[in-house]
Amino acid sequence: MAQQTVLVVDFGGQYNQLIARRVREANVYCELISFEKIREKIEETHPIGIIFTGGPASLLEPNAPRIDAEILGMGIPVLGICYGCQLIAGTLGGAVGNGPREYGRRELAIKAKKSKLFEGVSAKSTCWMSHTIYIEKLPQGFVTSAVTETCPVAAMEDPERKLYGVQFHPEVMHTAEGFKMLKNFLYGVCGAKGDWTMSGYIERTVKELKAKIGDSPIVCALSGGVDSAVAAALVHRACPQLKCIFVDHGLLRKDEAAEVVRVFRDEQGMNLVAVDASDRFLKKLAGVTEPEAKRKIIGEEFIRVFEDEGKKMGGAVDYLVQGTIYPDVIESGLNHSAKIKSHHNVGGLPAAIKFKELIEPLRLLFKDEVRRLGFELGLPENVVMRQPFPGPGLAIRIIGDITPDKLAILREADFIFRDEIAKNKLDREIWQYFAALTNIRTVGVMGDERTYDYTVVLRAVTSVDGMTADWARIPFEVLQNISDRIVNEVKHVNRVVYDITSKPPATIELE
Repeated sequence: MAQQTVLVVDFGGQYNQLIARRVREANVYCELISFEKIREKIEETHPIGIIFTGGPASLLEPNAPRIDAEILGMGIPVLGICYGCQLIAGTLGGAVGNGPREYGRRELAIKAKKSKLFEGVSAKSTCWMSHTIYIEKLPQGFVTSAVTETCPVAAMEDPERKLYGVQFHPEVMHTAEGFKMLKNFLYGVCGAKGDWTMSGYIERTVKELKAKIGDSPIVCALSGGVDSAVAAALVHRACPQLKCIFVDHGLLRKDEAAEVVRVFRDEQGMNLVAVDASDRFLKKLAGVTEPEAKRKIIGEEFIRVFEDEGKKMGGAVDYLVQGTIYPDVIESGLNHSAKIKSHHNVGGLPAAIKFKELIEPLRLLFKDEVRRLGFELGLPENVVMRQPFPGPGLAIRIIGDITPDKLAILREADFIFRDEIAKNKLDREIWQYFAALTNIRTVGVMGDERTYDYTVVLRAVTSVDGMTADWARIPFEVLQNISDRIVNEVKHVNRVVYDITSKPPATIELE
């Protein structure tokens, strides 16, 4: 039986990835697609439902994204959120206009006596609004199902055609019963069976990989991080001939190369080849300061190393496995979303790649799903729950050019930070934490002498999937101890600062 699919149609809103994650959390598979691809995706996936996301545009603008009315007449259940709700109204003959601004929490009053969308939802609840445009006139066949004090159409529906719209954002935690509403749509309206599970994903993926790859030569780019480790374990189930190549590019954390070999070759028994390529990477990066340039250089050099290792295997290698995950794809601008940065395993690959094909078995998974998949595959907790580490490594945690001296400074500072976080039992509370070396040198006083040394930035965030993140509230006494240790134990550092910027507007990494 084919996998049930819901299409989440991207109109450029800030919560679009979160909507997709909420659908997945309800054990329903979904794909986040551009509104420009809706017709081809409907033909390809035969979705059980469609969700229109919010977006920054206004239907009052001539160039606002639009859809054909035929989409809404196919009998496929549709839920429009914010802009998506207005889009349904405008497409079917309703009207929108400028109304009272509504931002933040609002009391939601349910008006519909019987609504599949609001089944089991309190008569009065809390919702999260973010709009200035509102629905002035309902399309024919629709009724108002919820209001707020200032929004006359906080929700609308035409249950006969299975069309629903909400002006608020049910996907955010600030909407108290939003997840219940989404599940009502998925199960009560779309008829979802809840068949999106990691055990099912393993079964389907292994079957597909066996059919595709067979006994062909295949290698895996194993960094030791969660994504590549889970990708390797998954592919190995289908392809026992898998050979894992671990490249030490000289940009790893303190003692990390030795740890990767110990865990994956000695403990997990994987066919692992460790390659020390630090010299060739550092030569390529010498004098390079621009972040995107660093990523591109590292991505291309990775492939060149893999190609060289492939030649040693006695012939062409058909397939290369990489741990690309869904946020990598989205942030690299391969969907309708804006390009934020190139990931070395997506946008940073060279055009003239000499492998037959890339195998990316985690490409449709969010980070939390990857971790669940890792446990399902039987990987140990110290591998599955390891904090994320970017493929370009410390290269994107050093602002400016990269030198062996700067790498040595950062390794020691980062080790102290991670050591103190673990000692204070904060390592399971914080999703990612690391030190970065700025290109800023400031005046300091140490031992009654003037110093002119580097500033280290500490970065720690809480998150689930890396799409959004908030800065971690580390106790001041812990931060003070970390700062004291770094300036006393690491030469050429005389100042430590803590980054308290969330994502958005910042990214998690500094470059």
